[in-house]
Amino acid sequence: MHQAQFDRRGSMIRWTEAPGVGPATVFVHGLGAASTVYHAHIAARPELAGRRVLFVDLPGHGISDRPEDFAYTLEDHADALAAALDAAGVRGGVIAGHSMGGSVAIVLAHRRPDLVARLVITEGNLDPFPVPKAGSSGIASHTEEEFVRGGGFARVLERVGPTWAATMRLTDPLALYRTSAALVRGTEPVMREMFERAPMERLYLQGERTGELSGREGLEASGVEVRMVAEAGHNIMFDNPDAFAAAVAGSGVPVG
Repeated sequence: MHQAQFDRRGSMIRWTEAPGVGPATVFVHGLGAASTVYHAHIAARPELAGRRVLFVDLPGHGISDRPEDFAYTLEDHADALAAALDAAGVRGGVIAGHSMGGSVAIVLAHRRPDLVARLVITEGNLDPFPVPKAGSSGIASHTEEEFVRGGGFARVLERVGPTWAATMRLTDPLALYRTSAALVRGTEPVMREMFERAPMERLYLQGERTGELSGREGLEASGVEVRMVAEAGHNIMFDNPDAFAAAVAGSGVPVG
């Protein structure tokens, strides 16, 4: 296990790593998740054989620290991720971010483009104020007090189902709430605008079960490759690991 300090009080962001050669591949998990759970099976595939791979848990998630006085904005998460990559000696990496982790990866590329040669964003949040549902918008519909100490966290765990709850229950409730609120607020400039302006190679993966990607034409006009992944929903790495591994490795896959 590796770690790096991400705030003034000495809180640590942590990651596990598989050694290899060439540019590092860095997996960044979604809201209420953990990187190894969602991505270790992908790193073990032959498409990524021999590559250096990092599985980073963002602040408040998984094995990383969860300070109470941390704001958990997308910018805060991106800066913490940058601290991990700096400590790991990563430059020009392949950053593969899922859902909320995709938003963090986009902010990282905007603030620290030296760290990123290629972005692979899997159903990342690109716009603020999403349609209310059980994820970030549902969590942020509570007040912080209601969610953290008033039973809101327990109610959300019941609604999201056992698979997501398995990792969400390991996430600090305060971190989960503040991160959700940050996703709903978005960034300035917004994540979509950062993504469209980013100078590095960019790939956006959308599961065909999720439906058509809003604003696809604008992304493609800016140079983003958009792939609709067959037989997949939001968790493409589980639903279609063949397509996901090929995308992260940089090879073409059939689209849906």
